[in-house]
Amino acid sequence: MSSFEQEYFQKFKFTPAQINRYVESAVRDLNIARKDQFREVKFTYCYQALIKIGMAVLAKKGGVKVRGIMGHHVKILNKLSEMLGDPDIFTIGNVMRMKRNRDLYDASATITQKEVNDYIVFVDQIILKAKRAIS
Repeated sequence: MSSFEQEYFQKFKFTPAQINRYVESAVRDLNIARKDQFREVKFTYCYQALIKIGMAVLAKKGGVKVRGIMGHHVKILNKLSEMLGDPDIFTIGNVMRMKRNRDLYDASATITQKEVNDYIVFVDQIILKAKRAIS
């Protein structure tokens, strides 16, 4: 197993119920992304679902809690990619993160319906892969 930078991660003993709440929250966010009519809402909730499923995997497989400091989303995506053995998680997840940041801080990102649909399919696959890995 990989090492965890103490700046970003803190050892923590999670209960199965706590881990399940992360998973349920990720699934709920993805369902919101599927159902909402606004592309921006769909995108935001899809991204949140990816981050939350990452926290579930880190909790279960790494026994670590994520510290809420600058750069922690990059670290979540990197570790999730590593733990699930899928480099696309970091690559696509990081593109999503940067697009989210441009929209949040510069109000300059645009998201197309096709992008949103592709992201929803991608995150759905990651959630399924993560569920298998932590069950």
